[in-house]
Amino acid sequence: MADEGIRRDEPGEVPKQFQNEQASAETSTIMNVLGYGPHIRQARIEAYKASDRHRTAKARGIATWITTGSKAEGLTSFLESDRDHLVVRESVICLEDGVNSSSVPVETTIFRSCSRISYSGHCRLLLEQYGTTIPRIVYNALCDDGFGRGLLSSDLYVNQCLNVKQGEGTVQHESAGPSTPFTNYVLESDCVHALHYYCPSILTRWAARHRYWPSPDVVREVVSLGAFVSPVGVKGSDYEHVEWRMFFNTGENVLINNLNDTQVKLYVLLKMVKKDVLQPQKKEVTSFTVKNIVLWIAENNPHTLFHKRSLFHWLHEGLYALRVAIDTKELPYYMIPGRNLMAACALDHEQKRSWIATIDEMMTEGPRMILRLPKIRQAINAHPEPLRWYSGRKIEYEMLMLIYMNRLALGVDEDTDVIMQAINSRQKEILREMFTGKRVVSHPGIIRLCSTQARVLDRRLAEDW
Repeated sequence: MADEGIRRDEPGEVPKQFQNEQASAETSTIMNVLGYGPHIRQARIEAYKASDRHRTAKARGIATWITTGSKAEGLTSFLESDRDHLVVRESVICLEDGVNSSSVPVETTIFRSCSRISYSGHCRLLLEQYGTTIPRIVYNALCDDGFGRGLLSSDLYVNQCLNVKQGEGTVQHESAGPSTPFTNYVLESDCVHALHYYCPSILTRWAARHRYWPSPDVVREVVSLGAFVSPVGVKGSDYEHVEWRMFFNTGENVLINNLNDTQVKLYVLLKMVKKDVLQPQKKEVTSFTVKNIVLWIAENNPHTLFHKRSLFHWLHEGLYALRVAIDTKELPYYMIPGRNLMAACALDHEQKRSWIATIDEMMTEGPRMILRLPKIRQAINAHPEPLRWYSGRKIEYEMLMLIYMNRLALGVDEDTDVIMQAINSRQKEILREMFTGKRVVSHPGIIRLCSTQARVLDRRLAEDW
């Protein structure tokens, strides 16, 4: 995924100028107004990290809670999309084949990964050691591998997770793959149950790659965070019901949070292309697909080339990489290149041809391609001053919601806590300003831009007040 589109005066020379620099800079500014700037992203990231610490503490050593996806990346507002959770069962560890288990505490249950007959990035888990106590959810998912050895079934594990009792106000929905969707009052979440996976050889190979990015310090941090396995096999595999998928969510969170501002905005724009232009119905292309494209682009190109005036250049490169992935049905997983992320996508010939034609059109449109993205187009059409006012209020409201969320997680009484009462008061004031037209003029662009968030805030208002 080397950058083939950079124009240089001589081989190895950094380009002096990118095409469409002014349009790139203006789009970057608009994205800041829409809530994709570095300060709001960092505030979201820190808020969800704090929330995870509170939830993990409440679990009392049974499990670790980790927010993943767009919430952990700071890219969506409080109620804009589902919150993805990773729930990692403690007192159980899975070890890569060849790793010495003698240093593992006796109270820990050990599984040994077996990848010999599994597709790259997947494995089966053979029981090696019972801990002094074994979680019931794990014990009930054990089966026989046909040779008298305990084998942890991914299917049975998912079924056991579905039987976990939910708290008050939580409604669990039908499972989708390894994830369990649920609604807690008005908050929609997806929960994936996972196990720790110690795989030094995989991470060592990843760390040893020649790269422009990330820095050695970030590489070491990613390696230190380790890996996980989730209960999902390869579709169509003979061993699908007992296969587990390797993944690196915490490390990937660190990688995304170490992208620079332009790289993050490239990621956001490609996600918008996926959602609003391609509109996949069967997860033929996902946000995970797009994330891997951005990570490869970041790794293979000098960091200094990513700045606000080069955004459209890199969007063109990202679209080209997406086109190639769709056309060839090949995209290597950033952490384990031997795993093809497009291998199991249900992409038929007509769909492929249509998407390639659409991407080709976008690549020839230049900066006008951005008008295909409703959120960006509406912001461009809106009057700047009311747009900035509305965005500022929306971001303030969201920051208050994140503080509110974490005080609730601490067990603070919302009826007596002074801070929570002040938050409630200010939120009501913001809502009144936004919905009574105190400042936001009746410009069609502003109205369209506000509509989705307004429905979300209306729901929050109805539920809480």
